[in-house]
Amino acid sequence: MLLLGALALRPRRAAAVEEPRRRRLVHILGTGIGLTAFQSAYFAAVQSTGLAVGTVVTLGAGPVLIALGARLTMGERLGRGGAVAVGGALAGLAVLVLGGESGEVRPLGVVLALASAAGYAAITLLTRWLGRDGGASDALSTTTWAFAIGSVGLLPMAAVEGLLPHTVEPVQVVGLLIYVAAVPTALAYALYFAGAAVVRAATVSVIMLLEPVSAALIAVTVLGEQLTGATVAGTLLLLAAVGGLATAEARTAAERRRETAAVAVVV
Repeated sequence: MLLLGALALRPRRAAAVEEPRRRRLVHILGTGIGLTAFQSAYFAAVQSTGLAVGTVVTLGAGPVLIALGARLTMGERLGRGGAVAVGGALAGLAVLVLGGESGEVRPLGVVLALASAAGYAAITLLTRWLGRDGGASDALSTTTWAFAIGSVGLLPMAAVEGLLPHTVEPVQVVGLLIYVAAVPTALAYALYFAGAAVVRAATVSVIMLLEPVSAALIAVTVLGEQLTGATVAGTLLLLAAVGGLATAEARTAAERRRETAAVAVVV
């Protein structure tokens, strides 16, 4: 509902993004189905094998699947520096999430986490594949309709669990639900789809690993949790990996600009 309201209220000039109907349909359907698989499989994995193991497998397998998919479908080369950055990011994730918790590894939970990672990888690869030609894309519209499809896909499971929350503090729960729907869901995914269309898929996947970093920082600064050595080490590894990939991305973009300029001069 929030996204539909944003679509209705935004200026017409901002909405005037021309995208072929078939391409837009593929983008919306693929993203909606991928979101359904990603979210449902992740929470099922957490329930089966625990938060720590489910998170590590899902977020850890994501960059690997995306890097392989981008290489096979779009010819994107990760490079030596990119491979080192991905390895560092995975190591940082493992230290950050598993360092302070113990988790029991259950095969079913691992399979569900891998299915979640596959859904996440499919979303990223599809968005990047459709945006690599620089064509117009409406991130807000795509997010709105993709979430509508995802809501329909998740509705049966939600009905089984219960559609309405049971609480003695309904006002606080409604306020939190509105915040979760508006900021870390509607706004975050719209920005994600806009960025994923113009940045290499592998880079997007590693940057997304900053999610547990932000969660750890919020836990320490807002919830008053103790700052541990694992939190510091994992955060530094992940930030270093993201910084390395950002540098590599900037270098690649500069090389492409020089190549384009050289071709223009020859022509």
